[in-house]
Amino acid sequence: MPTDPPRRENPDDARAREARRTLERVDRETETIGRSAGARMGQRMADHFAGRDAQGAGPHGETDPMEVWGKRIGRALAVPFFVFLLVWLGFTLNWW
Repeated sequence: MPTDPPRRENPDDARAREARRTLERVDRETETIGRSAGARMGQRMADHFAGRDAQGAGPHGETDPMEVWGKRIGRALAVPFFVFLLVWLGFTLNWW
């Protein structure tokens, strides 16, 4: 029974497969890092402005609605106040 000679792999095929694997790995890693960091930051910002850190902060784990709404209102008003301060500082120091 004749045996087939071992097939030699084309070096270009091996390099192409290796390049594809490398590109797929880089794509997976950058997708995971970029999207997860952006998603985490967006979720943290949403939680911060929604006052979720005040929920369950009572002595027995209860949530005080006035504390939650107070944090929400205070944090919402802080953004335009910060912008106002930047503009005021810009005009005061003659940046504009």
